[in-house]
Amino acid sequence: MSEKATKGGGGVLRGASLLILLQVVSRALTFIANQILLRFLTAQLLGISTQLEVYYLSVLFFARESLRVAIQRQGSPSTPSASSTDDISKDVETERKQERGQDDIATEAQAAVNLAYVSVALGILVAGALGWMYLSSVTTETVSSAPYVVQSLYIYALAAFLELLSEPAFVIMQLRLQFGARASAESVATIARCTATLGSAVWASRNGLDLGVLPFALGQLGYGLSLLVVYTWFGLSLASREGFSMVPSRLQVALAKTASSKSNAQTDDYAFSYFHRPTLQLASSMMAQSLVKHVLTQGDTFLVSVLSTPTAQGVYALANNYGGLVARLVLQPIEESSRSYFSRLLSNTTASSSLKEKQPAANTGTKSIQKAASDLRTLLKLYILLSLPITALGPTAAPLALSLIAGPRWAGSGAGTALAAYVWYIPLLALNGVAEAFVASVATESEVHRQSVWMGGFSLTFAIAGVVFLRLMDLGAVGLVLANGINMLCRIAWCEMFIAGYFGRLGVSWDVKDLLPSPLAVLAAAVTSQAARSVVGDAGAILGAKQLLFELIKVAGIAVPFMAALAFAERDFLLRCYRTIRGTQTASP
Repeated sequence: MSEKATKGGGGVLRGASLLILLQVVSRALTFIANQILLRFLTAQLLGISTQLEVYYLSVLFFARESLRVAIQRQGSPSTPSASSTDDISKDVETERKQERGQDDIATEAQAAVNLAYVSVALGILVAGALGWMYLSSVTTETVSSAPYVVQSLYIYALAAFLELLSEPAFVIMQLRLQFGARASAESVATIARCTATLGSAVWASRNGLDLGVLPFALGQLGYGLSLLVVYTWFGLSLASREGFSMVPSRLQVALAKTASSKSNAQTDDYAFSYFHRPTLQLASSMMAQSLVKHVLTQGDTFLVSVLSTPTAQGVYALANNYGGLVARLVLQPIEESSRSYFSRLLSNTTASSSLKEKQPAANTGTKSIQKAASDLRTLLKLYILLSLPITALGPTAAPLALSLIAGPRWAGSGAGTALAAYVWYIPLLALNGVAEAFVASVATESEVHRQSVWMGGFSLTFAIAGVVFLRLMDLGAVGLVLANGINMLCRIAWCEMFIAGYFGRLGVSWDVKDLLPSPLAVLAAAVTSQAARSVVGDAGAILGAKQLLFELIKVAGIAVPFMAALAFAERDFLLRCYRTIRGTQTASP
């Protein structure tokens, strides 16, 4: 493996670590702010704020998700893309400029900027449509009892528009793998959101005013505005260095081809001399998949409201909030970094096949393909190994921790049982996130359509499982977790078949057996799980804080020898991972 590739892998690992740290700090600040806000909010207002947040996230998702994936895969419109590892450090950036030339780099960046502005236009349309749908569904009683609902919706729409205006700078930072810019922007934005939300709520309380959900809207407005300011600062600096514009501009390569009167096949690659047409087409084809994916992501919200009781809704919400912290803090940054990394690493291999519907050639970018297979295999196996302590100790420790944090009244509501079930769902979230990130990086347009069809079928499976578990078996929140797990297993299975077929066509070996932990590791997990259940007292008993702490200490004591046994069982693989992080070799299980 070349020194440059090694630097690239290490840079992506450092970037992912930075994003994870950012998520931890951001979520911690948000969690503290929300805990304080509960003193000023009723349950109704909290529910409305959740609905408005779903509206906000839906606008952003439909406006930019498919474009983000397509832009990351576009490469350079004028020349084949460089390796994903070309712009990790200043030294490697210099090499890239020498290899490709400043004009090609500027053209690549300008094409990305132009396409990013499409998300702004889409955002305006989506915000208007979803806003009209939301206002149509809000009852008169809700508007009269919750002040500033309509005004808050407008502010959320404005906040979404401001955040979308920062998209051109964001995609450039992603293409250049400049994670520091993202960390700075999101840190400032998170502080601004917490300050605006808490400040307005406390001010209203002291002055005897009822602002309803307006503090949440003002906080989101501060978040969007801060992102725009910081990203624009970094974007303008990079544009000045590389010679492109942060506003939509005509692509010089398109003008050159038109002026030289080359074939229509070449000039047709550009729409209005602003947009790289194949990338735009790929983004369009991903729109349907984005719709299905968003419905699946929010499907549990719809299902629980239709099929379950209010008690089950509250229990599931609590389990999802606490159990989902791992997904939001750790898994999401890794998924985003993986998608960017594999898109860039395999850009030479997938540029022609993904945008022109050709199968990848087995003799193209062999080293990059082998590295992608090795890195994906390593990441998936790491996830599986991390799943062993989570599933061995989590179902026992989670109810205890919940009782300690949320109080004894939640212990008797079934929330502990639901959270214990959710622990088994976390590894599925992890594996699916990375697998779908890889698929999004390399799938051709027809494969994206095929995946959308399959995901639609999986959503039907999810609904059927929900009816069985919630209505027929009356499992409540646990049934909803099980339905989500079945849906996730289906998606993982499809991704595994796609990945195996993809590498098989390229002549690179891929065997799911390489991802499995050693028998000794599995045995250690099984023994540890049984030991944890044995040493912990009656799970249904109401315990005091000191007793709960003592029980958790006993679980932690069991975890120590288990982690030692796991490290011993997988020592060869873990040593290779360590050397990879140190930059001395590429890990491969």
